[in-house]
Amino acid sequence: MRLDVLALQSFYAGSLGQTAATMAGRRMVDAWGDCAGLDVMGLGYATPYLNAWLPTARRVIALMPATQGVERWPSGGPNLACIGDEDRMPFQEALFDRILCVHALEEAENPRILLREIWRLLAPEGRLMIMVANRSGVWARAEANPFGHGMPYSRSQVARLLTEAMFQPVAWSRALYGPPLPWSMTTGGAAETWESLGERAWPALGGVILVEAVKRLYADTLPKGGRRVLLAQPARARF
Repeated sequence: MRLDVLALQSFYAGSLGQTAATMAGRRMVDAWGDCAGLDVMGLGYATPYLNAWLPTARRVIALMPATQGVERWPSGGPNLACIGDEDRMPFQEALFDRILCVHALEEAENPRILLREIWRLLAPEGRLMIMVANRSGVWARAEANPFGHGMPYSRSQVARLLTEAMFQPVAWSRALYGPPLPWSMTTGGAAETWESLGERAWPALGGVILVEAVKRLYADTLPKGGRRVLLAQPARARF
């Protein structure tokens, strides 16, 4: 069962949630820029991160799973949030240039079906970014934050799911190196120190994994259990 939208609202209204949105959100902007002229969708509970593209993208839409619940977003102006089923989203094929997936994969009833539905909605060569709880990170072990719910993932597990769904991972990063505690020494400006130290001292232990992947239209047949998978090219290390 997905975490309720009210619990997610409460988390991101607090200092720890605001810190998470800032630290992880800047990596998303580093990867995608201002998305000027592009159609962007956020899936799961992505609204704290989608705000960055509201002024510049051609269209920004937040889709929240029915099992989670939906909130009105943004707080000012026309509502851009809607609700839908994970396996049958209410949009036509190839509509979005970018899809951001936050608090979605960990609690998906069927992650493979979810990724195939995302593939359907992405334009050719469109880009997907997933932020998922890191199995090796401390945030996945703390139930007081949303990243401690559902199934956390390792990098190899995410890569395998993406490849099977005809996505090619092209860039990886991690964020949230500080402990998931709403203290002054771990949030706000202090979080910058944790991020800088964590990237140098324990780069594999960030609380979340971020991966950017490209939609591919064709799969190449490889001798791997009789399944069709993509021929992956070397992915750049980070963004």
